[in-house]
Amino acid sequence: MKIENTDLPGVVIITPARHGDSRGFFSESWNRRALAEAGLELPDFVQDNHSMSHQTGTLRGLHYQSPPHAQGKLVRCGRGRLLDVAVDARRGSPHYGQWVAVELSHENGRQLWIPAGFLHGFVTCEPDTEIIYKCTAHYDRASDGAVLWDSLDIDWNVEAPHLSDKDRAATPFGDWQSPFAYGESA
Repeated sequence: MKIENTDLPGVVIITPARHGDSRGFFSESWNRRALAEAGLELPDFVQDNHSMSHQTGTLRGLHYQSPPHAQGKLVRCGRGRLLDVAVDARRGSPHYGQWVAVELSHENGRQLWIPAGFLHGFVTCEPDTEIIYKCTAHYDRASDGAVLWDSLDIDWNVEAPHLSDKDRAATPFGDWQSPFAYGESA
């Protein structure tokens, strides 16, 4: 597995090897031992999620779960192409409010590790795009929250995204009280 650091410490790109032939390919999308041998120790995962968006320009985010149910996520694209975004939301972090965007696609096979304490969102770049992600905590409705997608000057490369009511009504980042603190475990 290839591991690349991003501009946000702790957020990394993981690209598993693909072994292909005339039938297609095989890839180990998750292998704890291989990641540990490459120097990356991730927390245990307790839940897998799979989402599909029909329309190009569907934007979901920026989402989070508050402690003690904060989620780290290992995100990949099963079909299509998307722009995946992580925002450092840990009060006191030297990178607070900074974001990184990574293109994930079925073709490139890349995955993005987003630790707890970061906001997460994505926008689809092709129709019928699927996102698959592992989570380090179970979904908890009372801890679920969202920050307004366009309140951080993120270049989503979309002018009029398809949004849920929840995402349309989310709190702007500047008005939001982060439940995360730098240096605290989730």
